[in-house]
Amino acid sequence: ACGGMHRGEVSVAIVDDAEIARVHGRFLNDPTPTDCVSFVFDSGDGAIDGEIVVSAETAAAAAGRFGWSASDELLLYIVHAALHLAGYDDQSPAQRRTMRRQERLVLAELGVCPPNARRRAARSRAAPNRAAPENAIPKNAAADRAAKGRAAQNRGARGRSR
Repeated sequence: ACGGMHRGEVSVAIVDDAEIARVHGRFLNDPTPTDCVSFVFDSGDGAIDGEIVVSAETAAAAAGRFGWSASDELLLYIVHAALHLAGYDDQSPAQRRTMRRQERLVLAELGVCPPNARRRAARSRAAPNRAAPENAIPKNAAADRAAKGRAAQNRGARGRSR
């Protein structure tokens, strides 16, 4: 265990803008495309269990604006969503600074350094923290594998969008 958390299952679904807009609308009541959405499944045992959905299409479009590859942008989305699963939030300016610092630390551990991390942090905006409906379980193959056998435990699932 690290920081009071235990290993768990996290699945990642890489989708296009149409699919992430569908997920965003269905679970967070916002039918627009976004970069990433995360769902934490509260198993009650301290494990990090969840689903991460990221848009490869959004990553490809944003990468050029930030001066790095689409794969690095996609990795940032996965790291960002994983930090949400671990309990980080980015609603307030202080939380955003903490989140961006953690993103940079994780990316550095993976050998990736955002080319304009300071400018990105200054321009970043937080999405509202919206709770998913009580029965929110994403419907895709990765989510089905992660959720199989835990439907009763997932009643408290929370969804987040970047």
